[in-house]
Amino acid sequence: MKKIKLFVLALLCMVLYPAMSFADDYPIPVDQLPANVKAFAQQYFPDLKIIYAEKDNDFSGNTYEIRLSDGTKIEFDRKGRWDKVDCNINAVPQALVPETIAAYVKANFPDNVITKVDKERYGYEIELSNDLELKFNKRGNLLRMDD
Repeated sequence: MKKIKLFVLALLCMVLYPAMSFADDYPIPVDQLPANVKAFAQQYFPDLKIIYAEKDNDFSGNTYEIRLSDGTKIEFDRKGRWDKVDCNINAVPQALVPETIAAYVKANFPDNVITKVDKERYGYEIELSNDLELKFNKRGNLLRMDD
C-alpha cells in the first residue's frame, strides 16, 4: 500500500511539475515588449521611461507588467490591453478613468486624485490619494468603499 501511495505521488509530481513551471514570470528586455504595450506607455506617460519589463507565461497566454521611471506599475492582459495602472502617489491619466467614475470622485472627493485604476470582471476598482478604495460596476455606479 505504501508503494502505491509513493507511486501515485511520484506520478502526480511528474504531471504537475511541467504545468507549474509553465506559469512563470521573468524579466525581459524592454525591446521585447509587444508594440502595443510600448505604445500605451508612450501615449499616456510620454515623459517617463520603461525601466523594467516582465513577461508572465500562464495557462491563458502571456501577460506583461512594466514599471516606469517614476515607479508607476502597469499590467497588461493576454491580449495586450491594460488591466491595472498604479501610479503610487501620482494621478492616473484622466483618459484611463471612465467619465462617470471621474465625475463621482471629483464631486465627492475634490481634494484627492485617483492613484490606481484596476479593471475587474464586475467593473473598476479605484484607489484615491487618501488610500480609500472605491469599487464601481461597469456602468460607473458605486458599489462600495473600503478604507
